[in-house]
Amino acid sequence: MGRFDRYLLSQLLMLFGFFSLVLVLVYWVNRAVVLFEQLISNGQSALVFLEFTVLSLPNVIRVVLPISAFAAAVYVANRMRGESELVVIQSAGFSPARLARPVAVFGLFCAVVTLVLTHLLVPMSTGRLEERGAEIAQDVTAGLLTDGEFLHPADDITVFIREITPRTELMGLFLSDMRDPARRVTYTAQRGLLVRTEDGPRLLMYAGVVQDLTLSTGRLATTRFDSFAFDISDLVQMSDQSDRRTAEVPTAELLSPTPALVAETGDTLAELGFEGHERFTQGLAALVAPLVGFAVMMLGGFSRFGAWRQIIGAICCLIGIEMIDNVTAGLVLSGAPWPLAYLSTAMGLALAAGILALAARPVRRSRSVVAA
Repeated sequence: MGRFDRYLLSQLLMLFGFFSLVLVLVYWVNRAVVLFEQLISNGQSALVFLEFTVLSLPNVIRVVLPISAFAAAVYVANRMRGESELVVIQSAGFSPARLARPVAVFGLFCAVVTLVLTHLLVPMSTGRLEERGAEIAQDVTAGLLTDGEFLHPADDITVFIREITPRTELMGLFLSDMRDPARRVTYTAQRGLLVRTEDGPRLLMYAGVVQDLTLSTGRLATTRFDSFAFDISDLVQMSDQSDRRTAEVPTAELLSPTPALVAETGDTLAELGFEGHERFTQGLAALVAPLVGFAVMMLGGFSRFGAWRQIIGAICCLIGIEMIDNVTAGLVLSGAPWPLAYLSTAMGLALAAGILALAARPVRRSRSVVAA
């Protein structure tokens, strides 16, 4: 690469890193607020919160990379226009297409990074996130129980625990079950334990009393017990770790889906195949976005009012490409041939090439006038 190519590429990479960092932080903060409320408020440690946020980062980075690449290309082109660097380099004989060569290299770099994320890191992190989420959901002691507070894990269920020992024994247990409109059942026990069985989680209570009040007659029945098992499977949502979501499935399986995979994920053959091809189009979007943005910025000459028209035009072009992608996605999911999923990418590259050719025309005209 020439000196100017290296210079432009370094500027693009520097701004790309800056915009990516800012956008990732914005997305991460929004995600962290939700995770903090879900995990910390349910008794999980800060390490669990940190683990979940780290596992969610690959998907966040995948989303922001094309946007960051587009913003970097537009910003660098706008700055070089304002400082007359583009005027100088074009006067030296560089055409808009030649100027776009380091932008294409930059787009290929962004596309490779995005493809690594979509095909490897995002499925792996999503799978691990689902596993950890299932483990957290099964941790009923941390998820449901807090000593010294009246809790309502489900409608018409009230639980109070005086103390939870380091051995997870529940001391001074009170449980009120009002799910049956005809009766009210209250359980009190000196101590209890949470155990997992093949039929679901159970709450074992020892040395307690059951008070059963029939509302229609007002009759109260009292029964003392040495041990009693209360089914809390309706109060705890246990995640099924055997089935995978589509986002966890490797791309090779998505491109050649089997009936077993359809049954496992619950998606159709068209949806699975489109998910596999969409991972490629997401990577190619990181190539198209900076090329289109830079190409539009090459239109027109220097203006004291800035290049706000070119910037708006670049944004509109990107929105148009995204709309085409959404339309073709619906068609492919409806049964259209899978190559249609790459139509937005092809149109984006054709649009960038056409705009660069259009931007070079005024240069050729001015030269013909000078030669005359």
